[in-house]
Amino acid sequence: MTCTLLILLWVMDERTYDKFHNNYDNIYQVIAHRDFKNQIFTDQNMVLPLAGALQAGIPEINNAVVTSHRGSHVLTYGDSKLKKDGYTVGEHFFDLFTWKFIKGNAATALPDAYSIVLTESAAKALFGNNDPINKILRVDNEYDAKVTAIIEDVPGNSSLQFDFINAFNYSGDYLKRNMTNWQNSSWSVYIDVNNSANIKSVEKKINDIKYSHDEDDKKISTYFAFPMNKWRLYSDFKNGKNTGGMIEYVRLFTIIALIILLIACVNFMNLSTARSEKRAKEVGVRKTLGSDKRQLLLQFFFESVILAFIAFLFAIATVYLLLPSFNTLVSKDLSLDITSPLFWLIAAGIIVLTGIVAGGYPALYLSSFNAVRVLKGTFLQGKKSALPRKMLVVAQFSISILLISATVIVYRQINHIKNRDIGYNPNNLIMISTSPDTQKNFEIIKQELENTGMVESITRTMSPITDIWWKSPSPDWEGKPADLNIIFTGNTTDVDFAKTMGIKMLQGKDFSGMPSDSAAMLLNKAAIEATGLKDPVGKQLRYGNRAYTIIGITDNVVMGSPFNPVDPMMVYFDPGNSNTISIRLKPATSPQKALQSIEAVFKKNNPAVPYEYRFVDEEFGKKFATEELISKLTNIFACLAIFICCLGLAGLVSFTVEKRIREIGIRKVLGASVAQVLLLVSKEFVKLVFIAFLIATPIAWWFMNNWLDKYDYHTGISIWLFGIVGIIMLLITLFVIVINAFKAAIMNPVKSLRTE
Repeated sequence: MTCTLLILLWVMDERTYDKFHNNYDNIYQVIAHRDFKNQIFTDQNMVLPLAGALQAGIPEINNAVVTSHRGSHVLTYGDSKLKKDGYTVGEHFFDLFTWKFIKGNAATALPDAYSIVLTESAAKALFGNNDPINKILRVDNEYDAKVTAIIEDVPGNSSLQFDFINAFNYSGDYLKRNMTNWQNSSWSVYIDVNNSANIKSVEKKINDIKYSHDEDDKKISTYFAFPMNKWRLYSDFKNGKNTGGMIEYVRLFTIIALIILLIACVNFMNLSTARSEKRAKEVGVRKTLGSDKRQLLLQFFFESVILAFIAFLFAIATVYLLLPSFNTLVSKDLSLDITSPLFWLIAAGIIVLTGIVAGGYPALYLSSFNAVRVLKGTFLQGKKSALPRKMLVVAQFSISILLISATVIVYRQINHIKNRDIGYNPNNLIMISTSPDTQKNFEIIKQELENTGMVESITRTMSPITDIWWKSPSPDWEGKPADLNIIFTGNTTDVDFAKTMGIKMLQGKDFSGMPSDSAAMLLNKAAIEATGLKDPVGKQLRYGNRAYTIIGITDNVVMGSPFNPVDPMMVYFDPGNSNTISIRLKPATSPQKALQSIEAVFKKNNPAVPYEYRFVDEEFGKKFATEELISKLTNIFACLAIFICCLGLAGLVSFTVEKRIREIGIRKVLGASVAQVLLLVSKEFVKLVFIAFLIATPIAWWFMNNWLDKYDYHTGISIWLFGIVGIIMLLITLFVIVINAFKAAIMNPVKSLRTE
């Protein structure tokens, strides 16, 4: 029950994502399927003017909001200087989404572009116990913003996570240009529709508005409204189809929670029926005194429910003890609210269900005894009475084998991906975010870092090597087929891109700072395969309004999901468009000493921004966070299920030995060895393990094969794996049997036969 409660807390947290918003059922994100020849790419990036056009042009939409992607910005107040994450948003953000205001209100929260709304914890970090309202913050050392409102910290089960919200400054040159640009998709758009809206009709109008401003987009893009109730659990798309997401794990662990409780119930059923002779006389006497079957049924049911209730009380206490560790494991802030009526409603359901499932069969079995036969002493269970127990034991072993197989395959899949050639060297590679000062002082920073003698090379790029920020149609080239549409990932860089990242050059050369680099481009191996270009080095490409020359071909680099194939990629020279500085340390350098030297250089040349760095190998490791969490949870709960199964097995073995203690004594008198006695007891249970193995193996193969199929890059399932799992289960079974039967096997037969 403890295990079940912990899993259900996690499941409920996942299922209640974003439900605190008042308009939860009517909020959608505008997303596009962009159909290229090599794949259909599902894109959340929208053009800046779309939200305003939707608000004005579609009556069914109450509010349409455009936001930036979440980004880190430096907030400064006096001596306090903190880097916090936030969104820059358009009008109606606080009308569409529901946040709890501590100070200020939604209507006046963002009166202009020089206002900022903070979360409670961000305000506390910056201002301490002082009132933050109307205080002036410096943002990125570029402009001042007045604090206009404070909201409660964003709940952990919110899709939007932030420390602050500020407004777009549409008077700036960049936004002013993009307000009339219907091709540059770099923002997110959300809508809130009225209750009577037909969402299919709204989607058609969204497409019509977009195409009316960008007719060429009709050839590639189809826009749709993705409901908030699917953002968390159904976020995965593959080739234009919604393939699920976290819902698979929510279902999986709901099943595991029920299975663990069911295994414990099976133990209760098995041991209750196995020890039925102990209560046979009680049933006989009560029936003789006038008790009918219904009264006996109720008695045994109530006994089971009372045991379940007592167990539940212990489970609550255990959950409170384990919850801090469990929260650390799952990276959540779960809590058990025993004052909630809903909790006790669910608790009553679990207790009654457990009592009925665990006590149902024993109650029916015990209440069916014939009073006359029992009281005459002629009551015998017979072989048929053991059949249900054997079936239940087989079910337990089958589940255990399935869970062991699943944990091994998940572990193999994660290791398979981790051992994949990612196309670059993540070791000794550090990333630091750029700022206006680092852009201005980059050459000085680079020279001073090289002077430390600890740095091998430095470059700067638009997106980090661990992420993809930009996808677009491929460049054009002479002879390109008219119907060839290919989606490319893109990046911009300074000199020494391949050298710093540790990327293997297959042909040509890296950027080196020569004048020709300003019109140069690198392509990866996947791009050459997708375009079919022959002898690509030296060929001319046209991208946007510029012509580029291919100067080199790189190996494929895994920047996105390590579970997916590498997309075609282009990298062109544009040092001014940079967000990340990458620094490769020399192999023999101590990272601790190097980081101290790097910190001194950045504090000197970038004083307005707190010094923060990230190791690339650690960032890459975060890509496995979900799979590793699932692996850890599966391991824990599989071990627990096996442990519970072994407890039941131990009880049955002990009971079997107790029933056959005189038989064992006689066999020993007749010359049976300890090994022969153990074999006698083990034989029946080993057969059950073998039957369970035959049942569980095809089920495990089918289930895990379907799970692996959702990954483009995955390991295979070897038949030997199931053989090893079967042997492990057999060894566990034999160990439990030996531990519980060994005492009887070595007992002096005189003790067991002295009453004969």
